[in-house]
Formats: sequence, structure tokens, C-alpha cells
Amino acid sequence: QVQLVESGGGLVQAGGSLRLSCAASVSIFSLNAMSWYRQAPGKERDLVATITSGGSTNYADSVKGRFTMSRDKAENTVYLQMNSLKPEDTAVYYCNARWGPITFYWGQGTQVTVSS
Repeated sequence: QVQLVESGGGLVQAGGSLRLSCAASVSIFSLNAMSWYRQAPGKERDLVATITSGGSTNYADSVKGRFTMSRDKAENTVYLQMNSLKPEDTAVYYCNARWGPITFYWGQGTQVTVSS
């Protein structure tokens, strides 16, 4: 069982920045990949960014150039640095971990609200 704890959400004005953290209960290098998803009210949960065990990152087109995903091996933590935030970035952000081919774990989510 992998436990994920997110933090760092909050209220920010448009154009501002936030950094989300996701602390894992296991070595993040034992996981195949870690991702950030987000879900806005009334919408589906969408993939925002992924970092693989090898360190490769991928981003949704809507956040490319504004968001950066990184990791800290010593802290077993991944981060999502979010810059130039827009009101449409408002959502609950969830951390996700993939263990093997088909096993996924989720954090509890953290609210990000961007005011215009």
C-alpha cells in the first residue's frame, strides 16, 4: 500500500504562483511513475503532469510552459510548481502513483483556487 499526502494548495490571484507537494510513504524510485491530476467542479479528472521513474516529464498542453513537475529522492516527494496561474486552473489537484502496470494510488487532493 502506498500513501500519498498532498499539500500546498490555496487561494492565489491570477498570474501568481503556487507549489504543490506530494509526499509518498515509499521510495518514489520504486514507483513506475507519479502524476498530478486535477478536477474542476462538474468536470472529469484530467492529467496535468507526469514524471517517470527515469525522470522524464510530460505535461498537458494547457499547462506547458507554466507548470513544472520535479522530485526529491531524499524526501520521497514530488512537486508541481505552478506559475502564471489562470482562473481556469482552479480545481482540486490530486497526486497519483503507479506501481507496476495496473496498480494506482491516489492522494486526498488539495484545492487550488485562482481568482481573476
